[in-house]
Amino acid sequence: LNPGSFTEYSAGVAHGGTEAPTVVKSLSSGTWWLWGDTYTPNGVFYAWQAGSLASGTWTALDQRTYTQPVNSKHCGIATITTAEYNNLLTKWGAPAWNRLKSYNYPARYVRHSDYAGRIDEYPVEPYKDSLWTLVPGLADSSGVSFRSVNYPDRYLRHYNYALRLDVNDGTSTFAGDATFYRTAGLADASWASFRSYNNPTRYIRHSNYVLRIDPVSTTTEKQDATFRVGY
Repeated sequence: LNPGSFTEYSAGVAHGGTEAPTVVKSLSSGTWWLWGDTYTPNGVFYAWQAGSLASGTWTALDQRTYTQPVNSKHCGIATITTAEYNNLLTKWGAPAWNRLKSYNYPARYVRHSDYAGRIDEYPVEPYKDSLWTLVPGLADSSGVSFRSVNYPDRYLRHYNYALRLDVNDGTSTFAGDATFYRTAGLADASWASFRSYNNPTRYIRHSNYVLRIDPVSTTTEKQDATFRVGY
């Protein structure tokens, strides 16, 4: 390639220090996506969208619309068929854990830190603090309990309305405190909210990034109490 032989379509876009750009065209429309990997902060993917390359106009995507794989760096995107995807699942299986993304702070995920429940920005260190095994509720199997991946004898439970990571002591009180009912998201029905088993007027929500159970009524409170369950 000759120096200067490239056509410049647009000015650069970035979010902090951005590297490893990847451009991908939609399989069903004329939309293009540009992915970038940051090193300030390290290892966070950001994405932009354009109606065409020639337009030179890139619009940043809301992080609610995508979730990067945990511990990912310098993304690569390849097209696979449904059959290939299913074959991968058959051979390797889906993750046995989940992450919970905040609805109104989509760069933040539910994690434990010093045994307190909170939401922090990705990347979380150590990353397993943000991984949870969702198991049948300890007090009611139709509910759900959140077991820590890196402390598998500990569960998220409420105590004085604050969420913390405690060892299951086998009591009915602990089981009730650690059990929640998953509902349609209070701010977005395609997401999820979690109602307390033994305080049924209260939902898990964040306040100043700390997790607790509270009554929920306002728009902000509903957003605080809405999460995406994913990987």
